[in-house]
Amino acid sequence: MFKQITAYMLLCFCALGVHADVVNVDSAELVRLAATGVAVIDIRTMPEWRETGVIPGSKLLTFFDEKGVFNAKAWLKQLKLLTVLGQPIALISRSGNRSYMAAQFLKQQPGYQIVYNANEGMKAWSREGRPVVPSNSPMATCAAGARC
Repeated sequence: MFKQITAYMLLCFCALGVHADVVNVDSAELVRLAATGVAVIDIRTMPEWRETGVIPGSKLLTFFDEKGVFNAKAWLKQLKLLTVLGQPIALISRSGNRSYMAAQFLKQQPGYQIVYNANEGMKAWSREGRPVVPSNSPMATCAAGARC
């Protein structure tokens, strides 16, 4: 009986380590992270990308559609094509609310140790005058610092 309880407790502690940490960051920290190779995933909708532009080098992958609906299985499948499992990623939305919800969802998924959330999203990015490119530009998916 003691061995069973000990094994159960060990499994519980291991399960706690599976979940990622969600770290809120500002725009300056997002720039630093992107420069080190952290994938920046813009989870806004296509109309939002068109309206404001996107961060150069970010990957565009809508989490919630215009109706507020999301398909977790399909999103995770696409995310795995855009990122390296086990590597930190950063999520950004318009104001940081949707990206925070997506980060909370993602931290429950195996293989994601650190998930960064751009705390004030594209609102802060734009307010600070940081660079954006049109969402249909080849530069939209060009990695920060790379020649595309």
